[in-house]
Amino acid sequence: MLQKFNNKTPQSIPVPPDIPPKTVPGPVLFDQALWRRRSLKDFLARYLVGAGGIAVIGSIVLIFLFLFAVVLPLFKGAKLHQLSNYAIDNRHETLLYAIEEQAEVAMRLGSNGVARFFYLDTGELLGSHDLLTGTEARVSTWAHVNPEQDVLGLGLDSGRVLLFSHKYQLIFNNERRTILPAITHPYGDNAINLEIGNQPILSLAAGENEDGLTFFVYTQGGSQLINFEKSSSFLDADEITLQLTSKVQLPYVDKPIKALLSPEREWLYILNADGVIALYDVRNKDQPLHIEDVSVLPHGHLPTAFEFLVGGISLLLADDHGNVYQLFLVADGGERRLTAIRSFQSGGAEISSLTSESLRKGFLATDVRGNLSIFHTTASRHLLTQRISNHPIAHLGIAPRSDKFLIEDITGQVRVWGLDSEHPEVSWSSLWGKVWYESYAAPDYVWQSSSASSDFEPKFSLTPLTFGTFKAAFYAMLLAMPLAIAGAIFTAYFMAPKMRGLVKPSIEIMEALPTVILGFLAGLWLAPFVESHLVGIFASLLALPTGIFLASLLWWHLPQRIKAQIADGWQAALLIPVVMLCGWIALGLSTWMENVFFDGSVRLWLTDSMGIGYDQRNSIIIGIAMGFAVIPTIFSITEDAIFSVPKHLSSGSLALGATPWQTLVHVVLPSASPGIFSATMIGLGRAVGETMIVLMATGNTPVMDFSIFEGMRTLSANVAVELPESEVDSTHFRILFLAALVLFVFTFFFNTIAEIVRQRLREKYSAL
Repeated sequence: MLQKFNNKTPQSIPVPPDIPPKTVPGPVLFDQALWRRRSLKDFLARYLVGAGGIAVIGSIVLIFLFLFAVVLPLFKGAKLHQLSNYAIDNRHETLLYAIEEQAEVAMRLGSNGVARFFYLDTGELLGSHDLLTGTEARVSTWAHVNPEQDVLGLGLDSGRVLLFSHKYQLIFNNERRTILPAITHPYGDNAINLEIGNQPILSLAAGENEDGLTFFVYTQGGSQLINFEKSSSFLDADEITLQLTSKVQLPYVDKPIKALLSPEREWLYILNADGVIALYDVRNKDQPLHIEDVSVLPHGHLPTAFEFLVGGISLLLADDHGNVYQLFLVADGGERRLTAIRSFQSGGAEISSLTSESLRKGFLATDVRGNLSIFHTTASRHLLTQRISNHPIAHLGIAPRSDKFLIEDITGQVRVWGLDSEHPEVSWSSLWGKVWYESYAAPDYVWQSSSASSDFEPKFSLTPLTFGTFKAAFYAMLLAMPLAIAGAIFTAYFMAPKMRGLVKPSIEIMEALPTVILGFLAGLWLAPFVESHLVGIFASLLALPTGIFLASLLWWHLPQRIKAQIADGWQAALLIPVVMLCGWIALGLSTWMENVFFDGSVRLWLTDSMGIGYDQRNSIIIGIAMGFAVIPTIFSITEDAIFSVPKHLSSGSLALGATPWQTLVHVVLPSASPGIFSATMIGLGRAVGETMIVLMATGNTPVMDFSIFEGMRTLSANVAVELPESEVDSTHFRILFLAALVLFVFTFFFNTIAEIVRQRLREKYSAL
């Protein structure tokens, strides 16, 4: 049969007459000019795109380096450099050194009652003032009376107290600055008679406020608390007279080494030779109350120095083993207890003196080996220990700006040092850990960068700000993710093309709405509305799903001829009136439900019955407002990712018998998962970095409370609020840049993780 086929004569196939014969094309000429133009375009496109990418990366790196450069000085330690040294006349013992604000003129107060003013850098004598002129009394002790006003008190061996202050006047002559020191007597030139006889005052403590003066004196006759009341002249308000109002004997047996009286004349601390501190409540001037005796020194350690930290709230107690303890009063069950908060170690040698800084919560400690140690209490930071003298250091004075200080050793040699310590209040523990601040009941995370009080303790914890950032992002994503992703899935996979052409642009145009408008509406309209309809808002969370379920059930049981009237993919439009009706019913019944179930005020019910605070601008407002801003971003990217899944994948799944839902879950969503994940992370980045909405609708309270009824403060909002008011290059200024750097690092970290996950998802589902 094969042979018959091969032997079969082939028949020619006739060619229709209307088909022209096939022609062979001629040679194609090479267009060199066209090739050059295309090559140039390819070259420009390749390198311009590459240059653009490098420029973007370079910009990010430069932003990071700029932020890092501003933040880096925060973590530098202290540095010392010697400026000069000279000898002084030490025939009379030094009581204290004081330096004026410009660190040009200093004062030395001697035990002979003479105040000598001299140029700090050279030691050249500028003038002197004998405080005891006209009296035969001698100085037996001294004390600070009002550190803010530089008022000092000299306890005399005549049983009197002489009060004086040192002032400095700036004079500019031919653009040259001159500092003129002066001694003033706020209560007259004469010493104040304490009416204790001619007994030498062995120990003195004093406190002053606008109402009066209080003195603690220790003499051979015991300890007394003496109070004076101020009164001003009717003709001259600057003329102040003192009137003795009370004199109380204190039941204190041990000989006090030193006593301290708080600036507001409320608390008296008396230290004895064993290191025990007796605490007295002297708010009632006629009946001082002995509260307790506190001992914080280890067994065998003896006290060597006892001073106030700036502000007069914290006490500093040093011992002969190089330890310094910080103590302050802590509320405990309605009473106040003197509590040791933290301790510092300077090196093991006996501490000879403690000197507090004037403008911040730091102090300097000297020891008998000639070492100087610098600490900051709030930051629990040991900045420096350095040997600055070959002899034991007897006295130290520091300038108000903490940029210069002088020391006097036991040989009478004075050395002047420059101090570079700009940001001692910053440490890892103060930024991220719990800190026990003055007058707080326990350690806590607190952000409070400024205050009107000069004794304010800055609180720079970034933890509540970081917490607020993630809290705001969490509630925004809690609302935005389900709505945006579910809406994108329905729009891309189930919705009719014509309806999709209306819905998708409408949602995407929401992204063009300025966030400041959203924040304005959220803060001024939405927050009061939610507060007055809180019950209805929560009722709608039940009414909406219930209404949608009942509407779907009704649709399911409708006759087929009715359902056929609605084109496929347009059924979702029928839910619009259902959603509006359910929301209207829930909000309309809000007042009735509030009166019936919550006694007319759900806000008071939350506070009184549940112990839950309610802030009008809270997490609910942020969830709605910022969720509204994030939804278009997540929706648009997710919808594009799902719609871009090749149609042959879903068609093949349906052809193999899978239902549309099975196809969606097992084919479409896995293929689109890289895009959906990218949309989620971009939305999260938008929520974390949002500024205007959280600035206007959160209350800006830096609290750490996960309650939906409380507000928060975020890193971005904090930078926007406080940076314009911060001093350039100050600690506050640099910490705000640190907050920006933290936000930058968070965003970079999450975006990097998102890219890694997206690439792995793409590799996993690329074979589909």
